[in-house]
Amino acid sequence: MIIVSEFIAEPGPAMLQASGLETVVDPQLWQRRENLFQLLQSAEALIIRNQTKADEQLLAAAPNLKVIGRLGVGLDNIDLAAAAKHGVAVTAARNANAAAVAEYVFAAMLHFARPLFMMDNSVRAGGWEREKYTTSELAGTTLGLIGVGEIGRRVAARAKAFSMRVVAYDPFIGPYDAAVAEDHAELLSLDELARRADYLSVHTPLSAATRHMINADFFQHVKPEAVLINTSRGPVIDEAALLAALQAEKLRGAALDVRETEPPAVGDALANHPRVCSTPHIAGLTAEAQERTSLLVVADVLRVLRGERAIGAVQLPVK
Repeated sequence: MIIVSEFIAEPGPAMLQASGLETVVDPQLWQRRENLFQLLQSAEALIIRNQTKADEQLLAAAPNLKVIGRLGVGLDNIDLAAAAKHGVAVTAARNANAAAVAEYVFAAMLHFARPLFMMDNSVRAGGWEREKYTTSELAGTTLGLIGVGEIGRRVAARAKAFSMRVVAYDPFIGPYDAAVAEDHAELLSLDELARRADYLSVHTPLSAATRHMINADFFQHVKPEAVLINTSRGPVIDEAALLAALQAEKLRGAALDVRETEPPAVGDALANHPRVCSTPHIAGLTAEAQERTSLLVVADVLRVLRGERAIGAVQLPVK
């Protein structure tokens, strides 16, 4: 049996049906954990997004499970050590939504550089405020990338077309890696990046080391005209520190696609701050990216069930 506990776009459902394997597709199943555990007793595969918590308890309840397919790239909701312990392969939609996220970053930067919707609202209200909306260009500004994996590299490549300078912080890359050698990103310390960047874009996975890495100390170094963009995971940013920095006018604004709690509570101070642009964890959710994600993950799950290696296989810790 293959269980899909969250939303999955086509062609995934059609591929599952064509496989001839018993399949349960229930986008709300993640909310009914007891029901999910009952089904997992006979499941060989589980396909999830970011709401299903594939922890030790879930894996222990699935004695026949062979593979977990992650419809996305973040792995913080999967206990990889527990997966290795139980002999469960994990596959993810590696790079399938990278272009979508990179384009979102530029949409966010342009939102602050040339706020077309605000201008449009002004004109509709009878205004013609040319001086007020004489804003700024991206050309000549500095983009700071916090994390330079696949998405960070695609953002860097697009920044060239906008004549932006690119600086980067990533403790896992060196001077001869492609982001530096080919995309011409200048490697800096995190504090120096904060001092130099006009736009700060976060592209780091969530881990114990990265939780709240963007914190009050970080905001002591940023330019007051800087804009922070987060498309990675909400807890990478200390939201209390971000709110304090905005209130103290230590940075110009923030575009937040991810939050520590999703969705945030009604009346949330950050979501309602006038210099924050909030979106509902949507950066990677273009129609094209969802199709690629669905195709890759379902194909990989079926590969594993046939005894083959998944293209997007995640390296698990050694048992």
